[in-house]
Formats: sequence, C-alpha cells, structure tokens
Amino acid sequence: MNNDSSSLIAARLREWISGARPGSRLPSTRQLVAEHNASPVTVQKALQALAQQGLIESRPGVGTFVRAVRTARPSDYGWQTAALRSPQAPARPVSTAMRSAPNDVIAFHSGYPDRELLPERLVRAALTRAARGDAALSCPPVAGLPELQSWFAHELGAATQAGVTPPTPSDVIVLPGSQSGLSSIFRALVGSGQPLLMESPTYWGAILAATQAGVRVVPVPSGPDGPDTDELARAFEETGARLFYAQPNYANPTGAQWLARRGEEVLDVVRQYGAFLVEDDWAHDFGITTTPVPVAASDDSGHVVYLRSLTKSVSPAIRVAAVIARGPARDRILAARGAESMYVSAVLQAAALDVVTQPAWQTHLRGLRQQLQSRRDLLVTSMREHAPQAHIDLLPKGGLNLWARLPDGTDLGKLAHDCETAGVIIAAGTEWFPAEPAGPFIRLNYSGPNSGAFPEGARIIGEVLERNSR
Repeated sequence: MNNDSSSLIAARLREWISGARPGSRLPSTRQLVAEHNASPVTVQKALQALAQQGLIESRPGVGTFVRAVRTARPSDYGWQTAALRSPQAPARPVSTAMRSAPNDVIAFHSGYPDRELLPERLVRAALTRAARGDAALSCPPVAGLPELQSWFAHELGAATQAGVTPPTPSDVIVLPGSQSGLSSIFRALVGSGQPLLMESPTYWGAILAATQAGVRVVPVPSGPDGPDTDELARAFEETGARLFYAQPNYANPTGAQWLARRGEEVLDVVRQYGAFLVEDDWAHDFGITTTPVPVAASDDSGHVVYLRSLTKSVSPAIRVAAVIARGPARDRILAARGAESMYVSAVLQAAALDVVTQPAWQTHLRGLRQQLQSRRDLLVTSMREHAPQAHIDLLPKGGLNLWARLPDGTDLGKLAHDCETAGVIIAAGTEWFPAEPAGPFIRLNYSGPNSGAFPEGARIIGEVLERNSR
C-alpha cells in the first residue's frame, strides 16, 4: 500500500468523523486494517494525518477518539488596561538594527558583524572545551569568574597611564552583554525620574535602557571630535545631573572618535561636578586606522564607569561583557545585577575567556582590521559615486558604521520603505537621537553580509533619493 491508500483511508475516516459525536471511539487499528485491506503502517499514517489536523486524539491503552471541536473566540485583555495603568514612559519599538533579513536583500541595517568576520574556529573549540569542563555544571560567583575578571582588569590596566592606579580584578563585574549593564547602571547610579546626560546622537540601546529605567534623558550635542565641553558643563549645572553616558571610541552611529585632549577635558568637567562618566567601549576590538585608548585609563578616582563588550567581536551567541567601577558605585551596580540575573553562565564566561587568551585571537584581530578597512572604503566609494546626495562627512577610524546626512526635507520613512521594496534595508537615523533629530540621517553598517553587493546597494539608495527629491 502507498501514501495514496493512506490518504483514501484518511478521507473516509474524515467523512465518518463529520457525522460522529465528540468523544466517539474510532475502530481499532486491527479493524481498520481488515476493513480497508491495508497494512498497519498505512493505517497509522492515516491516523497521524487526522491527529495533526486536530480531528482525533489518541489515549494510550484506551483507544482513538473523535476530538471535541473547540470554538475559537476572541480574547479579552481589557482588564489589563486597568491593572497596568499608564506606562511611565512611551514604549519604543525594537530597533531596525535588530531586524532579521532574508538572504536576497542587501542589508545595511544590522548591528552585528557578518559571520565571516568572527573567529568561528576559536569559538567552536572554546565552547567544546567549556562544555566538557567544570563550567558546564557549576554556579559561578555573582561578579564573574575570577580568571575573566582578571583578564578584563589587565586589559584596561595595560592602557593605564603612568601615575594612575590600574583597576583590580575585584573592580570588575561580568555581565550578560553590555545592554544589560546599561540598564543596571542607570537604575543603580541615576534612579527613576533623575536626569541623565547623553551624547546626541547616540546608541539606540542606551536610549532604550534609559527609558526603561525611568530616567530623564538630557541630550548633549556631540560632533566628530566629541562633545562640546562648555555645553556639557552647562548641562551639568542646569540639571544637577550626576552621570554622563558617552562612546569616546567609534561611536554608534556616527563612528566618531574623541580627540585625546577632549577626553581629558570631559573628565575634568565630570570631576568638577562630582559626577560619573559611563564610557561605553563596545567597539574596542574594531579599530581600523587607530587603536582606541579608553578614557578610563586616565582615571583612578572612580569617576569613570567603564563598559567593555565581547559580544560583537567574539560571537553574538556569547553574550559576555564587563563593567569596571570603583568604590560604592561598584557595589550598587553589583547589587542591581544580582537582583536582575544573579550570575552569568559559567559556560559562556569560560568560552569567552578561552577565545581571548588564545594566541590566534590577536592574529584574528589584525586580520579583522584589514577586512573592516576594505569594507568601509568600498562602501564609502560606492556611496560617493552612486549616492552623492548622502553626505558622509566623517570617515570613521574604527567601528562598524557610516553616518550619512541626507538633503533637508527627506522623508526617511518613505525612503526606507522604497529602498526595502528595491531590495535594500537601511536604518533611519531617528532611532539614534534621544530627542528631536538634528536632521535627516541614515546609518549604514559596512560589516554586514555580502560586501560585494555594496556598489549595487549604494546605486539603489542613490536612485531612490533622486526619485524622492523630484
């Protein structure tokens, strides 16, 4: 007997079921085999098909029965409106950067490097070793594995200036990704309803974390060389804020890197007002023509809370980062972390430590620098040739992104829609402004898949811009 016989049996049983009452018992498999002159396998296939359609249900040791048909009715969640009340802050949608995309589009929107830019061999070997070791069955300390704490402390300590006391391993708190760290820092060091100074434009995830923490964001304009320190001082003075969030190296979305003296000036302002600088060093491993030096390397008095992530450079599957903070601030952040997630998976910590302590890790980073430069230059050249309407004022010295200013009056929503219809996904720059956008911008990620399609993607963007400007 074949599948056609199975379908025939299923059709006949379906007809029988339509006239039977819910709970009626079907003939046994032996009876069906005899009735339809079929093999037991063929009968079972027919019964499985009916079960998948929700028409019958099997009760082991009892038999097979007609399933009661449940009438679907619309769900009423109106009671939740009263229970939840109004949100403390308007909900922000998930960023375009987090969207998945089909393989047949040119993706400039992603926030993560393509797989070919990751140390795949190192990651797979590290995960295998971690799974075979004690980490697979152990509960790590709340602050992180001591060996990983030491690695983070030593890395920052190696960049610390002479005369500045380097951090110790006990200053390090291992995190399940820097995004989680931002949430904890804003809650622990700022508090609901209190002001938080933030570069503008800045990382959309920091804006989201601040919104969820209920803090009041105060934008501070920032340019290619960093924020205006006079504006920063005025913001501290007017708001009474005690924390400034910034990305001194290869900022997302602009790619800006602060001048060395600007970092010193910002640190002077922060010290003057008895405040904290939260330094988000997410792109530490993505230098192209410069090597990043953290502002935290100039501070040993606890004014800089330093965030260092490995997620983007090692693997998105290994969400491991660290915050380095000193004094009571560190204790408050640790308490917030313990309340939120208790600890970070020992397997992920062990795997991350394994990767970054292999000699091949530094070899990978040197190759990554060359690959990012090639991709960046290809996209810049393509945009300037095919989409000259998009002005790229800053050639980033590292990071993953280009920041392009579009003609005034550009409808970003229509532009993004028309580009996607033509097979290109872009990210509108509005997501990266804590308040009103300073103009129409788009962010283009040059670390995404299929870099060979960059010229075609730029051509499509240029054509859509031209068409929409008429």
